[in-house]
Amino acid sequence: MQDAQQQIDDLVKQHDVVLFMKGTAAFPMCGFSGRAIQILKACGVDTKTLKTVNVLEDDGIRQGIKTYSQWPTIPQLYVRGQFVGGSDILMEMYEDGELQQLLGAPAN
Repeated sequence: MQDAQQQIDDLVKQHDVVLFMKGTAAFPMCGFSGRAIQILKACGVDTKTLKTVNVLEDDGIRQGIKTYSQWPTIPQLYVRGQFVGGSDILMEMYEDGELQQLLGAPAN
Protein backbone atom coordinates (compact mmCIF):
# COMPACT_ATOMS: atom_id res chain seq x y z
CA MET A 1 0.00 0.00 0.00
CA GLN A 2 2.92 2.34 0.71
CA ASP A 3 4.06 2.19 -2.92
CA ALA A 4 0.60 3.27 -4.09
CA GLN A 5 0.61 6.17 -1.60
CA GLN A 6 4.00 7.32 -2.91
CA GLN A 7 2.84 6.97 -6.51
CA ILE A 8 -0.31 9.02 -5.78
CA ASP A 9 1.71 11.66 -3.93
CA ASP A 10 4.13 11.94 -6.85
CA LEU A 11 1.29 12.29 -9.39
CA VAL A 12 -0.46 14.96 -7.33
CA LYS A 13 2.74 16.97 -6.87
CA GLN A 14 4.08 16.63 -10.43
CA HIS A 15 0.97 17.82 -12.28
CA ASP A 16 -0.99 21.06 -11.86
CA VAL A 17 -4.33 19.32 -12.44
CA VAL A 18 -4.89 15.58 -11.81
CA LEU A 19 -8.18 13.72 -12.00
CA PHE A 20 -8.35 10.23 -10.49
CA MET A 21 -11.29 8.66 -12.32
CA LYS A 22 -12.85 5.49 -13.65
CA GLY A 23 -11.86 5.28 -17.30
CA THR A 24 -10.16 7.99 -19.34
CA ALA A 25 -11.03 11.53 -20.40
CA ALA A 26 -11.98 10.18 -23.84
CA PHE A 27 -13.93 7.22 -22.44
CA PRO A 28 -15.19 7.68 -18.86
CA MET A 29 -16.37 4.41 -17.31
CA CYS A 30 -18.91 5.89 -14.88
CA GLY A 31 -21.34 8.79 -14.86
CA PHE A 32 -19.59 10.68 -12.09
CA SER A 33 -16.23 10.53 -13.87
CA GLY A 34 -17.93 11.62 -17.10
CA ARG A 35 -19.53 14.56 -15.32
CA ALA A 36 -16.18 15.60 -13.81
CA ILE A 37 -14.63 15.64 -17.32
CA GLN A 38 -17.54 17.70 -18.68
CA ILE A 39 -17.18 20.23 -15.84
CA LEU A 40 -13.43 20.54 -16.45
CA LYS A 41 -14.04 21.01 -20.19
CA ALA A 42 -16.58 23.73 -19.37
CA CYS A 43 -13.86 25.45 -17.32
CA GLY A 44 -11.57 25.46 -20.35
CA VAL A 45 -9.33 22.57 -19.30
CA ASP A 46 -7.88 20.79 -22.34
CA THR A 47 -8.60 17.12 -21.69
CA LYS A 48 -5.71 16.16 -23.99
CA THR A 49 -3.25 17.73 -21.56
CA LEU A 50 -5.18 16.94 -18.37
CA LYS A 51 -3.47 14.27 -16.28
CA THR A 52 -6.01 11.54 -15.62
CA VAL A 53 -5.42 8.33 -13.68
CA ASN A 54 -7.69 5.40 -14.49
CA VAL A 55 -8.20 3.75 -11.10
CA LEU A 56 -9.72 0.69 -12.78
CA GLU A 57 -6.25 -0.24 -14.08
CA ASP A 58 -4.61 -0.40 -10.63
CA ASP A 59 -6.42 -1.60 -7.53
CA GLY A 60 -3.64 -0.25 -5.31
CA ILE A 61 -4.29 3.25 -6.65
CA ARG A 62 -8.06 2.70 -6.55
CA GLN A 63 -7.98 1.91 -2.83
CA GLY A 64 -4.99 4.09 -2.05
CA ILE A 65 -6.52 7.32 -3.35
CA LYS A 66 -9.37 6.96 -0.86
CA THR A 67 -6.85 6.70 1.98
CA TYR A 68 -4.68 9.49 0.56
CA SER A 69 -7.52 12.01 0.42
CA GLN A 70 -9.63 10.55 3.23
CA TRP A 71 -12.47 10.78 0.69
CA PRO A 72 -14.51 7.62 -0.05
CA THR A 73 -15.51 8.14 -3.67
CA ILE A 74 -14.01 8.52 -7.13
CA PRO A 75 -13.51 10.73 -9.13
CA GLN A 76 -11.17 12.98 -7.19
CA LEU A 77 -9.68 16.22 -8.50
CA TYR A 78 -6.40 17.72 -7.34
CA VAL A 79 -5.25 21.19 -8.36
CA ARG A 80 -1.65 22.20 -7.63
CA GLY A 81 -1.32 19.49 -4.99
CA GLN A 82 -4.56 20.28 -3.18
CA PHE A 83 -7.54 17.93 -3.03
CA VAL A 84 -10.59 19.72 -4.45
CA GLY A 85 -13.32 17.08 -4.33
CA GLY A 86 -15.52 14.75 -6.32
CA SER A 87 -18.05 15.44 -9.06
CA ASP A 88 -20.75 16.90 -6.75
CA ILE A 89 -18.30 19.36 -5.23
CA LEU A 90 -16.92 20.21 -8.69
CA MET A 91 -20.45 20.96 -9.89
CA GLU A 92 -21.15 23.23 -6.91
CA MET A 93 -17.83 25.03 -7.35
CA TYR A 94 -18.44 25.38 -11.09
CA GLU A 95 -21.90 26.87 -10.53
CA ASP A 96 -20.43 29.34 -8.02
CA GLY A 97 -17.55 30.27 -10.35
CA GLU A 98 -15.01 29.04 -7.78
CA LEU A 99 -13.67 26.20 -9.91
CA GLN A 100 -12.94 28.48 -12.87
CA GLN A 101 -10.98 30.79 -10.55
CA LEU A 102 -9.08 27.88 -9.01
CA LEU A 103 -8.14 26.40 -12.38
CA GLY A 104 -7.28 29.78 -13.87
CA ALA A 105 -5.17 30.96 -10.97
CA PRO A 106 -1.43 31.03 -11.62
CA ALA A 107 0.63 28.31 -9.95
CA ASN A 108 2.50 29.37 -6.83
